[in-house]
Amino acid sequence: MKGQILQVLRRSEEYVSGECLARQLGISRVAVWKHVQRLKQDGYKIEIAPGGYRLVQSPDLLLPCEFPELEQRIRHFLELGSTMDVARELAKKGAPAGTIIIAETQTKGRGRLGREWLSPRGGIYFTLILRPCISPAYAPRINLMAAVAVALTMRELFLLHAEVKWPNDVLIGGKKVCGILAEMDAELDRINYVNLGIGINANVPPQQLVETATSLQAELGREISRRDFLRALLTELEAWQERLMDSMLLQEWKRLSATLQRQVKIVAADQVVEGDAIDIDAYGALLVRNRSGEINRILAGDCVHLRERGGDKT
Repeated sequence: MKGQILQVLRRSEEYVSGECLARQLGISRVAVWKHVQRLKQDGYKIEIAPGGYRLVQSPDLLLPCEFPELEQRIRHFLELGSTMDVARELAKKGAPAGTIIIAETQTKGRGRLGREWLSPRGGIYFTLILRPCISPAYAPRINLMAAVAVALTMRELFLLHAEVKWPNDVLIGGKKVCGILAEMDAELDRINYVNLGIGINANVPPQQLVETATSLQAELGREISRRDFLRALLTELEAWQERLMDSMLLQEWKRLSATLQRQVKIVAADQVVEGDAIDIDAYGALLVRNRSGEINRILAGDCVHLRERGGDKT
């Protein structure tokens, strides 16, 4: 209901009467007043006058009420150790697919192999619980799907040349702007759940970034609306989930790829492979042709883009 009240107030530059709000939302004027008080407690500046209510300022927070169509699915925290940890507990308890855990900051954010993911205020950090009806063998496609959704959202909203890097990054100008982490609980023939964690350097100032990273703010020279970006990204993710097993997903990932058709070094758990990244297969594995012409199929590992033809190492 708070989200619906915000929608009405944002459509008007004038005061909106309590009677009008009550009539539109099908609730009492007393209920309107109570919801407005809760919005003020959340940090919204709302003027109350004899003419009604007027929204003056909104906090820069990704609160559930900012996404009224998803409000019941969102768990929001000002600070967490990691959204992945909360998602794991919720998924084990049967939380439905589509549940979203959002944190404004993380104190123990992590990437692949337990590496630290810096999570200062201004970024977008969330985990989406998925319960896909696919074979566990195809689970790597979920990383590809998420990377495509993020890159396309950045391209469509800001005309940035965002690219995907195998297996789970999004780059702008060769620098990392988004990291993706998927954790799966599965049996031999079925997936119980996949927790898809996404961390985006949105309104993170350049001075808070390491040399190999960038942010949307750094690339655009201004802050973005994190609310509008996350709303657009969640819509894109939902659309691509329906195409998870479609060949179109692989085609789009290849089109956006910064990894294919260049020299790479892959450091996996039991091997190091260096050669030309020539393709990905139907399962999301990277195909690398080494110097002897042998093609290696790699499902997981750290990918380094090697310097070539004057290009940068990323």
